[in-house]
Amino acid sequence: MAPTKPKTKSKDKAKNRARAKAAAQTPLVNPRELLAQATTHLEEGDPETAARIALTAYEHIGETGRQAGAALTLLGHIHVELGDIDTARNFFTAAVNVDQDGTLPEDVGGGAEKFLWLAQLSEEGGQDSVSWFERGAAVLRAQIQELTESLESRPLTRDAQEALIAEKRRRLADALCAVAEVYMTDLSWEEDAEQRCEALVTEATLLAPESPETWRTVANVRISQTRVDEAREALKRNLGLWWDLEPEDPAVPPFPARISLVRLLIEVEMEKEATEVTDRLVAEDDRSVEALYLGGYAKYLSGEKLKVQGQPEDVETWKAVWRSSRKWLTQCLKVFEQEEYEDERLGEHARELKESINKELGEPAEEEDEWEDTDDDEEWEGIDDGDEDTVMQ
Repeated sequence: MAPTKPKTKSKDKAKNRARAKAAAQTPLVNPRELLAQATTHLEEGDPETAARIALTAYEHIGETGRQAGAALTLLGHIHVELGDIDTARNFFTAAVNVDQDGTLPEDVGGGAEKFLWLAQLSEEGGQDSVSWFERGAAVLRAQIQELTESLESRPLTRDAQEALIAEKRRRLADALCAVAEVYMTDLSWEEDAEQRCEALVTEATLLAPESPETWRTVANVRISQTRVDEAREALKRNLGLWWDLEPEDPAVPPFPARISLVRLLIEVEMEKEATEVTDRLVAEDDRSVEALYLGGYAKYLSGEKLKVQGQPEDVETWKAVWRSSRKWLTQCLKVFEQEEYEDERLGEHARELKESINKELGEPAEEEDEWEDTDDDEEWEGIDDGDEDTVMQ
């Protein structure tokens, strides 16, 4: 009698078929694709969805997976956008643990980015920020050197490689400028602070003379040195690099950088240029308290200059400029209350300026302070702004 097949094997085959069927029905997870999806959602202004997808990707990659650094860096970015700075800092720190010296390829989370973010997010500031910036700068220097040395060996990709080198040089210049800003604020008490700032901005101008951020920082350093004429020249260089570009052009400085630029323009008495920059800022975001305040303040200072000059032909001009200033300040204070803006000093100064205008011009008619997003170029007719034409060329 022939032996019968053990029943257990047939059961095993059935189980194997069931497992295979289940596996076929379970979609394969591709962490790289998930990270790409998360990046897209972040760029489209949906950080919540981006966070869920990126976290799923990281869970599949694991702490030691090749893509771990990329996932951690992206999660850091996302939580910056979410306003969860502590969590963002933790993710960037974890990314550093994966790539201590920034030598891994950038597509897997290598490079300078995580170091530069930790410099900006440092709780301690000061020397701790400088240390992180210097680690990021060291990575960028090494990348620039490697790319430059390999230019001749890759003639078919030379244009692309030169563009990449230029971008790395700009990022390095930005990092050096950021270090200079730290030495002008948190570390201004250091004996060699001024010398360090000078060396940093000098190198930055050599690395990226086409970067507006470089010239904004140069202007800031020159102001701190009371070299006001040189500060004005640096600010003109800044404006000349992007003024004629379309608002969406990537070469236009980010909104916060232009806010800082306006403050410097006001500090060196370039009120006309400050007003023109704030006009563009408010066209982009008419709920920006800072842009509204700075625009109103610049107009106030311009009107005040004309008033002090005391020329009969200037009377109507300075009054028109001050009426426009009051309109901007009124809108600023309105948005200030609606947004529960936290900078009380800004709000107090805006109120003081408005009260000063009211003392001279009287209380405005109700319709006079009604906010309109219009161009007020006619207010500036008759105002002599020196070599204004050289600024916007």
